[in-house]
Formats: sequence, structure tokens, C-alpha cells
Amino acid sequence: MKSFASDNYAPVHPLVLKQISEINQDHVKAYGADDVTLNAIELIRNTLQDSKCEVNFVFNGTGANITGLQTVMDSWNSVICASTAHINVDEGGAPERLLGVKLLDIPTKDGKLTPELIAPLWIRMGDPHTSQPNVVSITQSTEMGTVYTPSEIKALADIAHKNNSYLHMDGARISNAAASLGVSIADLTSKAGVDIFSFGGTKNGLMGAEAVVLFKPELGQKYPWIRKSSMQLASKHRYLAAQFIALLTNDLWKQNASNANEMAKLLRSKIENNPKVKMTQLTQSNAVFAILDPQHTIELQKKHNFYVWNDNTGEVRLMCSWDTTIEDVENFAADINSVCK
Repeated sequence: MKSFASDNYAPVHPLVLKQISEINQDHVKAYGADDVTLNAIELIRNTLQDSKCEVNFVFNGTGANITGLQTVMDSWNSVICASTAHINVDEGGAPERLLGVKLLDIPTKDGKLTPELIAPLWIRMGDPHTSQPNVVSITQSTEMGTVYTPSEIKALADIAHKNNSYLHMDGARISNAAASLGVSIADLTSKAGVDIFSFGGTKNGLMGAEAVVLFKPELGQKYPWIRKSSMQLASKHRYLAAQFIALLTNDLWKQNASNANEMAKLLRSKIENNPKVKMTQLTQSNAVFAILDPQHTIELQKKHNFYVWNDNTGEVRLMCSWDTTIEDVENFAADINSVCK
């Protein structure tokens, strides 16, 4: 029985394992000075349609977010983010502990920031008595399963840049967002004004690899020291890079993400008419959010893995993955409709 708790639960895609196996021979230079890494960097640059962006591989999403933000943060700075942002609720306080910065978390109805929500936050600039906003951080797709369009990202980039700040994107599920919108990853990043980009792969079929992409070359000048001192520099670096080669070859990223998205839509279609299931968010990527009776949740969790998102309201999150099948969805949906009646 497949899990609907998280796309992190899914196995590694066979083509990723195959790519790792193929480069697992001979001795090569360590710490990223190898041809596999150079090839992966070029693939990412081509994907992002930016030949000058700085690309650096790290072990995990928190490492990508923290080291990326560190390139532009001083301890007196603050990061504007949604209250549901991963950096705010799911990274163990890493931004505050490791960067010493303040997070200005904004409540939203759907996990998305807007220019209207963040415009009032650039106040008392130059006042040493208050933290200085320097970064707007957004998540794509959001923790609520919603997605930002290219124009929405561009609007946030414009207001950030107008206030001499940067736009950071936590792209843990960037592939799901691009597949959902039918656009390129470049349309959501380099073309939309993003400055710092955490390119996620682990949730989309990789074994464990993310990339920090810096679209302003000057931001990369101190990154080698940031990555090393943050314990995110792999010695056998080629094994991280190889995973991105697999992901970006023949649009594997899109195939994986599209399947996860379609399975989420299918799941929603099979349970949304149940009067005991209250949908709470749009299903725009690979997540379905709904409120269930807590007793129904307890009964369902005896057989299925999924997370309770909000203990106070009974809201649950149901996640689909690159390997979720129609049969998996139909079985889960049948159990939901059987229990919730």
C-alpha cells in the first residue's frame, strides 16, 4: 500500500539509480571538480535559460534554503515569508539559529504572498532599532498545494527589488508547479525575476539532492565558503550531480511531476462530493487538503499513511508522488468514502 503522507516517502526513480550506477566507476576529482558535476551544471543552466547563473549542489532542502539565504543576509536583516512557509514551520528554527535573522511571517489563506500583503513591511528602513527586511521568500508550489503563476512571481520580484531586497524561491516542488501550469521552470525563476532559487529534486524522484541557484553572479562569490562551513559540500560530489542529470534528461522531471499532479486531481475528484469531506484548498499540484472528522482520520490511519495538517480544525494533507498509480488512488478514495459516511 502506497503512502499519501509525503512525496518524500516515495522510492528513488529507477533512471536516477541507473545514472548513479553508470558514473560509479574510476577515480575522479572530488568536491565538484569533476566532469559529471560540470555536465549537470550546464544542464541546469540550459533548463533555466541562464548561462551565467551559479549552480551548487547540496544534500537537502533546508541546506539549500539556509545557505542560499546566507549569501544576502546579515544578522540584522529579516525575511518576509508566508506563515506556512517551510523555513518558518518545518526547518527546526534553522534560519533563526544559523543565520540569526528574523522571519516576518504573514498569514495567508492559500500559502501565497501578494504585493499587497508585503508592501507595508518595508518600514523604518535605516533605523538601527528594528530588523531590516532584505529578502522575500516564496515556496513553489506552496505548502498548501497552490502555485504561483509567472506574473505573480514577477510582481513579487518587482516590489522586492523596488525596496532593494531579493526574491528567494524555495523550489522543493518546482517541478510540480511548472507541470501544473504548463510552463518551463525558467518561466517561474530566471524569467520572473527570482534572485536565489532552491532547485528541489528529492521530492520528485531523486535519492537526495538539491541545487542552490544564484541568478546574480556576484551572490556566488562567497558561496563556496558558506557551503563548506555549513557542512553541505559533498566530497563524492558526482553522486549528487548525477541525479540532476537523470532528472533533466528527456524531461523526467515533468513526467514524474505530472503523474503526481494528475493522481492528486483524481483523488480529489473521487472524494470531493462526499458530504463528510470538506475541501479546503485548490488542488493545483500534488496535494489535496480536506477537513475530516478526527475519528474518521484515526480509522483511516490504521491502514493509510497521511498527515494531519491542522489538529485544531481536523484538516489533513493527502500527497501523491511520482509513483502513485490509479489503483492506489482508487483504493484510498474507496476507503475514505467508506469510513466518512
